[in-house]
Amino acid sequence: MQSSHITAIVIVMIVMIASILRAKYKSERRSAADRDDPEAQRLREEVRLLRERLQVLERITIEKENSLEREIESLRDR
Repeated sequence: MQSSHITAIVIVMIVMIASILRAKYKSERRSAADRDDPEAQRLREEVRLLRERLQVLERITIEKENSLEREIESLRDR
C-alpha cells in the first residue's frame, strides 16, 4: 500500500471515531437535560397514562370479541 492510502485511511478512521464520540456525548447530555426538564417529565407521565388506557381498551376489545364469539356459538348450538 502506498503511504497516501494509509494516510487517507487513518484520516477517515479519526473522523469516524470523532463522529461516534460526538454523537454519544450529545445523547448523554440530552438525556440528562430531559430528566431535569419538567416538560419532558410531564410528557413521560402523559405517555404512561395513555399506555395504561390503551391496555384497558385492548382488554375490553378482546373481552367483547370473546363474549360475542360465545354468543354466536350458543346460537349455533340451538
